[in-house]
Amino acid sequence: MIWTFNSNQSILKEIGSRLKEYRIRKNMQQKELAVNSGVSLDTIIRMEQGGSITMDKLLSILRTLDMLENIEEFIPSPPISPILLRRMQGKKKQRVRNSFKNE
Repeated sequence: MIWTFNSNQSILKEIGSRLKEYRIRKNMQQKELAVNSGVSLDTIIRMEQGGSITMDKLLSILRTLDMLENIEEFIPSPPISPILLRRMQGKKKQRVRNSFKNE
Protein backbone atom coordinates (compact mmCIF):
# COMPACT_ATOMS: atom_id res chain seq x y z
CA MET A 1 0.00 0.00 0.00
CA ILE A 2 1.30 3.46 -0.86
CA TRP A 3 0.48 5.57 2.17
CA THR A 4 1.52 8.96 0.80
CA PHE A 5 -1.53 9.41 -1.40
CA ASN A 6 -4.09 8.35 1.22
CA SER A 7 -5.95 10.76 3.45
CA ASN A 8 -5.46 10.66 7.20
CA GLN A 9 -8.95 9.19 7.59
CA SER A 10 -8.15 6.43 5.11
CA ILE A 11 -4.93 5.58 6.95
CA LEU A 12 -6.74 5.50 10.32
CA LYS A 13 -9.33 3.10 8.88
CA GLU A 14 -6.58 0.82 7.56
CA ILE A 15 -4.73 0.84 10.90
CA GLY A 16 -7.98 0.12 12.76
CA SER A 17 -8.80 -2.71 10.40
CA ARG A 18 -5.37 -4.26 10.82
CA LEU A 19 -5.47 -4.00 14.61
CA LYS A 20 -8.93 -5.58 14.58
CA GLU A 21 -7.53 -8.48 12.55
CA TYR A 22 -4.68 -8.96 15.05
CA ARG A 23 -7.19 -8.91 17.91
CA ILE A 24 -9.33 -11.56 16.22
CA ARG A 25 -6.28 -13.72 15.46
CA LYS A 26 -5.42 -13.59 19.17
CA ASN A 27 -8.96 -14.79 19.85
CA MET A 28 -9.80 -11.71 21.93
CA GLN A 29 -13.12 -9.96 22.20
CA GLN A 30 -13.23 -6.17 22.04
CA LYS A 31 -14.19 -5.98 25.70
CA GLU A 32 -11.30 -8.25 26.70
CA LEU A 33 -8.84 -6.07 24.77
CA ALA A 34 -10.30 -2.96 26.39
CA VAL A 35 -10.01 -4.36 29.93
CA ASN A 36 -6.49 -5.74 29.43
CA SER A 37 -5.36 -2.46 27.83
CA GLY A 38 -6.95 -0.24 30.46
CA VAL A 39 -9.05 1.64 27.92
CA SER A 40 -12.79 1.84 27.36
CA LEU A 41 -14.72 -0.41 25.03
CA ASP A 42 -15.72 2.74 23.12
CA THR A 43 -12.02 3.41 22.46
CA ILE A 44 -11.55 -0.04 20.94
CA ILE A 45 -14.66 0.32 18.80
CA ARG A 46 -13.63 3.82 17.67
CA MET A 47 -10.10 2.64 16.82
CA GLU A 48 -11.29 -0.37 14.84
CA GLN A 49 -13.69 1.84 12.87
CA GLY A 50 -10.90 4.25 11.95
CA GLY A 51 -11.49 6.91 14.58
CA SER A 52 -8.65 8.68 16.28
CA ILE A 53 -7.38 7.74 19.73
CA THR A 54 -4.57 9.10 21.87
CA MET A 55 -1.03 7.82 21.49
CA ASP A 56 -1.11 6.65 25.11
CA LYS A 57 -4.14 4.45 24.44
CA LEU A 58 -2.62 3.16 21.19
CA LEU A 59 0.54 2.12 23.06
CA SER A 60 -1.54 0.32 25.70
CA ILE A 61 -3.44 -1.55 23.00
CA LEU A 62 -0.24 -2.46 21.12
CA ARG A 63 1.29 -3.71 24.38
CA THR A 64 -1.74 -5.93 25.05
CA LEU A 65 -1.58 -7.31 21.50
CA ASP A 66 2.17 -7.99 21.92
CA MET A 67 2.87 -5.59 19.05
CA LEU A 68 4.90 -2.92 20.83
CA GLU A 69 8.14 -4.09 19.19
CA ASN A 70 6.62 -3.22 15.80
CA ILE A 71 7.20 0.45 16.57
CA GLU A 72 10.82 -0.07 15.49
CA GLU A 73 9.58 -0.92 11.99
CA PHE A 74 6.95 1.81 12.07
CA ILE A 75 9.35 4.57 13.11
CA PRO A 76 12.94 3.33 12.83
CA SER A 77 15.74 5.14 14.61
CA PRO A 78 17.25 7.74 12.31
CA PRO A 79 20.60 6.68 10.86
CA ILE A 80 23.70 8.50 12.04
CA SER A 81 25.17 10.68 9.35
CA PRO A 82 28.87 10.21 8.57
CA ILE A 83 29.55 13.76 9.76
CA LEU A 84 27.84 13.18 13.09
CA LEU A 85 29.61 9.83 13.47
CA ARG A 86 32.96 11.57 12.97
CA ARG A 87 32.07 14.20 15.59
CA MET A 88 31.00 11.51 18.06
CA GLN A 89 34.30 9.66 17.65
CA GLY A 90 36.26 12.79 18.40
CA LYS A 91 39.48 13.81 16.82
CA LYS A 92 42.44 11.53 16.97
CA LYS A 93 45.28 13.09 18.94
CA GLN A 94 48.29 13.92 16.83
CA ARG A 95 50.57 15.11 19.65
CA VAL A 96 50.68 15.84 23.36
CA ARG A 97 51.00 19.44 24.47
CA ASN A 98 52.48 20.62 27.71
CA SER A 99 49.69 21.91 29.93
CA PHE A 100 52.08 24.00 32.09
CA LYS A 101 52.40 27.64 31.15
CA ASN A 102 55.85 29.20 31.12
CA GLU A 103 55.93 32.43 33.04
